[in-house]
Amino acid sequence: MKKLISFTLVLLLFGADLDARQFPEQLEFKDIFHEPFIPGARPSFSHFSPDGKTIYYTWSDSATSDTDLFRVGLSGKNQQKAEDNVIRNYELSPNGNHVLYTKDGDLVLADKSFENERVIVASKGFDYDPVWSADGSRFAFVQNGDVWVSGVEQAFMKQITNRKEDRPGYNVEHWAGNKLVITQTDRSDYREVFFPEYADTFVEPGGDGRGIPTRIVSIAGVDSGDVEIIFTHKGYLDTDVSSSGKHLAIDYLDPAMKNRTITVYNVNTLEAKTLFEDETEGWMYNTNMEFAPITDRLMFQSEQDGWNHIYTVNPDGTGFEQHTFGEYDIPWATWLDERTIVMATSEMDPGERQLYKLDIITNLPTKLTTEEGYRRDFEISHDRRYVVYEKTYFNEPFDLYVVDTMIPQRETQLTNTVLDSFYEYDWQQEDYLRFNGRDGETRLSMSVLKPAKRNPDGNPVVVFVHGAGSLQNVYKGWSNNYWREYMFHQYLTLQGYYVIEVDYRHSTGYGRKFREDVTNWMGKYETEDIEDGLAFLADNYDKADTSRVGIYGGSYGGFMALYAVGVSPEHFDAAAGLRSVTNWENYYYANPWYTLPRLGTPEDNPENYARSSPITYADSLEQPVILLHGLIDDNVGFQDAVHYIEILIQSGNEEFEMMMYPTERHSFRDEDAWYDEYRRIYEFFEKHLK
Repeated sequence: MKKLISFTLVLLLFGADLDARQFPEQLEFKDIFHEPFIPGARPSFSHFSPDGKTIYYTWSDSATSDTDLFRVGLSGKNQQKAEDNVIRNYELSPNGNHVLYTKDGDLVLADKSFENERVIVASKGFDYDPVWSADGSRFAFVQNGDVWVSGVEQAFMKQITNRKEDRPGYNVEHWAGNKLVITQTDRSDYREVFFPEYADTFVEPGGDGRGIPTRIVSIAGVDSGDVEIIFTHKGYLDTDVSSSGKHLAIDYLDPAMKNRTITVYNVNTLEAKTLFEDETEGWMYNTNMEFAPITDRLMFQSEQDGWNHIYTVNPDGTGFEQHTFGEYDIPWATWLDERTIVMATSEMDPGERQLYKLDIITNLPTKLTTEEGYRRDFEISHDRRYVVYEKTYFNEPFDLYVVDTMIPQRETQLTNTVLDSFYEYDWQQEDYLRFNGRDGETRLSMSVLKPAKRNPDGNPVVVFVHGAGSLQNVYKGWSNNYWREYMFHQYLTLQGYYVIEVDYRHSTGYGRKFREDVTNWMGKYETEDIEDGLAFLADNYDKADTSRVGIYGGSYGGFMALYAVGVSPEHFDAAAGLRSVTNWENYYYANPWYTLPRLGTPEDNPENYARSSPITYADSLEQPVILLHGLIDDNVGFQDAVHYIEILIQSGNEEFEMMMYPTERHSFRDEDAWYDEYRRIYEFFEKHLK
């Protein structure tokens, strides 16, 4: 039950606090969403220069959504705007002296400095995706869906495939000696799903094919022209070829992502050997596989022991070895040389990411970074010496950094893109907490922001729920996905709210079981974990009034807001759902790759869909809700909002609000739409929690 506090008393107790504007006192609500962005724009890695001495990144020096290409040396010096004619997508030759790229539909060969250009393939069609042979004398490419091979010094062109018009086009994956590994993606059985657009003169149906592809892998002889299919399965795959060119590895996941098989083929004889198999009741995540750059040893990552770790094996199945152990994850790993792997780990804390290099002979790690923080989006240089990545810490938005793997513990900041004015705000540092859930064993991560002024009778609480489900958002840093929301939360503290976020089960970074517990019933365990976070808050923050709790989020977070208020009205008093999934059956037809692994199919597992969908609980809803949705959302269709609202109307519910945004898709772009959305959420919580 809510505590009964009269509106007059709320004004008396909170009025002075609302005008205090502390915590950061200058923060204005509209500025959170309008350009120029308060924290500036975050840089995004684009590519290394061919000589490996420079990185290129996209960024806005005006702190707006309009980005340009910039460059900076690996020392962090000489940052400048890049020239307009920079080639972003190119293939570096094996000896590092030449580059291949598409220009005006033709293939161009140039020096690594992009000088001495010459058109090497010109045709009436579009020529793209060049792949060098191991010795650099030839390259394969795609023209109108077929594979061709051309020489570099000796000019020739040879067509390798001749697909039928109704068949999917080819992609060149690798050279394997004098053969090519080529793939096709068959989407012929996709279902057409519609996301109508209404803002123009005429309504556009907005049809789009959705489904799970059938992947086809073939070996093509360059001399013979023979193309032999060796693999055809619906699902997902990754491929790699050993440095000797003798072995092809296929890492395959079935459509439900519950079964994984790594198979190695002898490229010449096509004999196959299964090196690794894994199965789970949930779904696979962060599968990675790669041959060493010199030897034929294969590295892969797996959660088979419950956490994501590194394994290696020889192509004949001998020498199978697990190299890392423990209750922590390795979100990224790649080879440096034939015996060394560079990896990111959460061994220090789930909210940290540190870089190490690992000797696979001794299994001894060398720490490359030491400063506390969260690192992500790792990129390895052409020579496999430098790693570029994004790094953040509390109230320090992401910037680009580099580490030289030959010089441990010397981390260099490459960009300094946070506006000086950002630091003029007195941002509150969140409390980063780890606690046990109700079962006494599940460890949960939570962040807490405190109100600027505590009310003697307690302060209301807002719960933010991150989207995607499989995502980590509670860590030692400034959110890259939810930076607007982070500032909105700071604003809420000025208005007298506690704001909390829990990385609920389903989130990544906490092991396989933690993520997979939600299989077959999404919403149940996530809600329990958030309830446990509220209980922890009540026990440890004496002014947190958990009888007045609002919950909100977008996409999966919007689903969770509506689900939680539907099944647990005694814990949640108001819910704001942005672009929310309300009916998982709809999402299955639009995005089966996501829904099938978690819930099965609607035909075979209707009970999973019913108990996981907020519309199941909508006709008995006890608490007020507001729905906000882009009308042309092509991820979570507007249909979900329609279905939910219709049930509310037919059940006689009068405690709901709705706003749609005619020209917004799943990720909003217009700053006025962002502002309007969050203004409504704020006013909704003010109305129902105070």
